[in-house]
Amino acid sequence: MTDNELFELLKNKSSREKGFSVLVHDFKERVYWQIRHMVLSHEDANDLVQEVFIKVFQNIDNFKHDSSISTWIYRIALNHTLNFLNSKSQRYKQNYTSLEDDMFNNLRADKNFEPDEIELKLQKAILSLPEKQRLVFNLRYYDEMPFKEMEQVLQTSESTLKSTYHFASKKIEEQLLKEEIIKFDFPN
Repeated sequence: MTDNELFELLKNKSSREKGFSVLVHDFKERVYWQIRHMVLSHEDANDLVQEVFIKVFQNIDNFKHDSSISTWIYRIALNHTLNFLNSKSQRYKQNYTSLEDDMFNNLRADKNFEPDEIELKLQKAILSLPEKQRLVFNLRYYDEMPFKEMEQVLQTSESTLKSTYHFASKKIEEQLLKEEIIKFDFPN
């Protein structure tokens, strides 16, 4: 189904529910993984996905067609997840542990995630990145999002995103080399 066909279903009151079911079916898994790579927790990701689709449903009349529906949804998911992480981070400012340390510890304890040692070290290296680099790295590495699409979602120039991804990859590679992990070959 094209964006226009989907949008026609969504804007018509009599077919809105059907359109929304199609939208959730088509985008739920990708939105889940986009969020999951940012928050690492299965439970948090599930909750956030539901909240994102509620926001999408409530705001479908505000969609302006200046991007694809997928870009619009990813932008909502990104902003909602960043707000969630910022709120959670504020609670950690008074504690001795950081949000990143807590996220890593929760990942290790997650029964839905059975990583090997290399994956754990990769996640730890990713968590050590500044938020913007971590976000760009996750979108490119895990979601394989093209820089052109990322440019629309993050509203940042393609050249800046490429540079950010490059620096993030190098930092992760350096950290993995320190951990004596074999060299990673990150996609460009």
